[in-house]
Amino acid sequence: MTTQSTATRLVDQAASDLEANRRLQQKLTERITVLQREEALLLDILSLAQQYEGFADPSRLPEQPQDEPGTAATKAKRASAGAEARRATPAKAAATGRPRKAGTKAKARQPLLGDLLMELLGAHEEPRLAQELRDELLAEHPDRNPTPQVVRNTLEALVAKGRVQRHKQQRSVMYTLVVPDSAH
Repeated sequence: MTTQSTATRLVDQAASDLEANRRLQQKLTERITVLQREEALLLDILSLAQQYEGFADPSRLPEQPQDEPGTAATKAKRASAGAEARRATPAKAAATGRPRKAGTKAKARQPLLGDLLMELLGAHEEPRLAQELRDELLAEHPDRNPTPQVVRNTLEALVAKGRVQRHKQQRSVMYTLVVPDSAH
């Protein structure tokens, strides 16, 4: 009896292990599908970036809205839908030399957030907090409403480019415009 119960236990264990493996395979298959979709999206983004690489005028590059609400998943879905629309109308994209979004109207280009922040920093001699810069931006440009995090990220990107200098005072981070050496 003992060998038969051991055999039954082993068969049950093997069956449960097989079922666990099947569930894991299904999850991995779903994850692979998601990763393949993300890869296709990234390849679309890369091809767009390569199209815009030759432009000398950065104002001609498309600007990402800074104050648009939504989660990363929502934005990824919108980008994926845009990529599918581009694939659906290759003749139109080839004729104009660049893809167009369906149903969009031409609108005046807004200045880049980084340029606006640099203008605001240039108007002050002393270092400024990101929150102060955001408040000034909202006062001077009521049509723009970037979140505090977007303002900080933009300032940090300008720091990385060497256009803005960061100053830390205890727990506060302040920013000033970098003045070229030829201006001294």
